[in-house]
Amino acid sequence: MSLANVVVIGAQWGDEGKGKITDLLSRSADVVVRYQGGVNAGHTIVVGEKILKLHLIPSGILYPETICLIGSGTVIDPKVMLSEMEMLVENGIDLSGLQLASTAHVTMPYHRLLDEAMEKQRGDQRIGTTGRGIGPTYADKSQRNGIRVIDLLDEKRLRERISRPLKEKNAVLQKIYGLPILEVETIIEEYLSYGEKLSKHVVECTRTIHKAAKNRKNILFEGAQGTLLDLDHGTYPFVTSSNPVSGGACIGAGVGPTLIDRVIGVAKAYTTRVGEGPFPTELQGEMNDQLCERGGEFGTTTGRRRRCGWFDGVIGKYAVEVNGLDCLAITKLDVLDELDEIKICVAYQLEGKRIDHFPSNAEDFARCEPIFETLPGWKCSTGDCRQLSQLPPAAMSYLRFLAELMEVPIAIVSIGASRDQTIVVEDPIHGPKRALLSA
Repeated sequence: MSLANVVVIGAQWGDEGKGKITDLLSRSADVVVRYQGGVNAGHTIVVGEKILKLHLIPSGILYPETICLIGSGTVIDPKVMLSEMEMLVENGIDLSGLQLASTAHVTMPYHRLLDEAMEKQRGDQRIGTTGRGIGPTYADKSQRNGIRVIDLLDEKRLRERISRPLKEKNAVLQKIYGLPILEVETIIEEYLSYGEKLSKHVVECTRTIHKAAKNRKNILFEGAQGTLLDLDHGTYPFVTSSNPVSGGACIGAGVGPTLIDRVIGVAKAYTTRVGEGPFPTELQGEMNDQLCERGGEFGTTTGRRRRCGWFDGVIGKYAVEVNGLDCLAITKLDVLDELDEIKICVAYQLEGKRIDHFPSNAEDFARCEPIFETLPGWKCSTGDCRQLSQLPPAAMSYLRFLAELMEVPIAIVSIGASRDQTIVVEDPIHGPKRALLSA
């Protein structure tokens, strides 16, 4: 499979199965770049009998010839990253291709404490953060008050960089939240040790990428979370603290848009959401439980149970627009195998009027009622299918409906967690045929 320079994004609220699709495409990639997010994201990759859960390190690390770069737009918890590296080594994975941007920002102990304390204080208005300190890390970055990876490599620089923010954070922790203060020497000692262990992987992000591009290497840009969690274009304030949309790849990796050849969106055959926030197609009761159990809908990072609902074509079309999607990968089609009928949201009703667009106002979005089309289920297993021709006719009709609704071709269909449980309809990089768009 040929590649070029490609961005892979989540077309829903995250947890769409990007890890598996990235793993598939990484086979042809020379460089895989993670461009935003932190340890609040997670990918689960099934390799034979092994289940590998990754949070920061791109899934391309499973291919020894691939360079895996954690880019400048990410935020790094070095303790978690080192633990993840140790897990991979224990599973026989070569880390020689792992690279870390010197300009990525670092999640410090006070970021985690503040994240948990602020979320607790919000009470009924909580956002549903993972409590991993991601938001406060990005906030310090925006306030020019952050610590970067390069600062962990020099004691003098780290001491200078941390003195003012730690003084401010300690005052907030103690006076507002009643928490104990943090000792500067303890933090410096701990984080210098992290820097020493990570130092051989630290590189200049943009220089690495542009050198690869100049040498005509295939680059895969991997986002975390999903479109509807984007800080600027998602269901604000129930969003993440960075930009998972395809445009975020340019900022987080340090490349211009002319370097990007293709954008691939990943969407489940139904919809899930973790944490708080409006969710028009959310199911309750037995049907929600059935999708959750069959789909294994528990967060890779937190273990939280995901909220499940029918496929939402309105947010799907929105994701196509804001990301400029060229094609789709539909995952977890097999989760729907046992259903008698399947619903798809094609529009919303808001205050008695039909709308077919995503409202930018969260309050309006919360009042939207889904308008459904109902399709028959196929009532048989798809897990052993390896070609479109092997799928039940009703499953094919379902996929065609999604493609026509979203107005974008489907290039990949996943029907299970294993690597081989994948149908590649057409090369998802160089012009997939529009077969799935036909009636």
